Amino acid sequence: MATAVLTTLDPKSRAASRGLSDITIRNLFIIPTIVFLIVFNIFPLLYSLGYSFTDFRASGSAAANFVGLQNYRDLLNDPFIWNNFSITAKYVIVSVVGQVVVGFGTALLLNRDIPLKGLITTLLLLPMMLSMAVVGLFWKLLYDPSFGIINYALGLGNFEWLSNPDMALYAVALTDIWMWSPFVMLLSLAGLSAVPKHLYEAAAIDRAGSLYTFFRITLPLVAPILMIAIIFRTMEAFKTFDLAYILTSQPTTEVISIRLYKMAFQTWETGRSCALAYIMLIMVLAITNIYVKYLNKVKER
Repeated sequence: MATAVLTTLDPKSRAASRGLSDITIRNLFIIPTIVFLIVFNIFPLLYSLGYSFTDFRASGSAAANFVGLQNYRDLLNDPFIWNNFSITAKYVIVSVVGQVVVGFGTALLLNRDIPLKGLITTLLLLPMMLSMAVVGLFWKLLYDPSFGIINYALGLGNFEWLSNPDMALYAVALTDIWMWSPFVMLLSLAGLSAVPKHLYEAAAIDRAGSLYTFFRITLPLVAPILMIAIIFRTMEAFKTFDLAYILTSQPTTEVISIRLYKMAFQTWETGRSCALAYIMLIMVLAITNIYVKYLNKVKER
């Protein structure tokens, strides 16, 4: 009886009874994962890298000709491409800074003892659970100059948000801030809850002010996890496509992802668009590397 119970509870005994060793069980999980990564991640990357050195057009029947680094040289010398990168950089800065300010500020408020704290936190997380298409169409209605609630609430009359070249990019960034500030809030709440309470008690005994407590205790201890949120949101904002494409078609909101889409699927410059995708990848990696180095410095303090 005792032997039967041990055989039931012990995983090794169960596996042995079925004739499966630990190595076999491990391989059953690892090998399919490796195959999946090679087929769906690494192979497309290498395939597109090869096309980035050709003049291939997916819309034509002509064979791809090797052109070396010509696509990369043309793109890096194209002022319109740099204008797209400039628009993207402006969008990333406005969007990420807004998300950090709103998300971290909300986390500071929710870190207090308030009624219905769990329900409020759950409701605030709803925007990031929606799809980009739904959010884009939803905010397009809110921005509408005729019946949009934003103009009505702010008393702006028939103010044009999405067709105004000067405001369209900020309108898209505001939508992104609304959608992804909860992500920063969630990570910030995790960081704030990990701050030892005795530090605040010691600061209170020393009669430290709220600003001193914030800048000397709260912010330094939450900074590493806040940096992780900034890294994630910067990468996502750099690649943004859906919101800008759905909300407006202004030249001032043509971020680099939209330019890449037009190049690949409207003008069918397949080889050139692959080269642009790799330039974007290198830039994202460079920005992430800078953030990670700064994150390591913050952790060492």
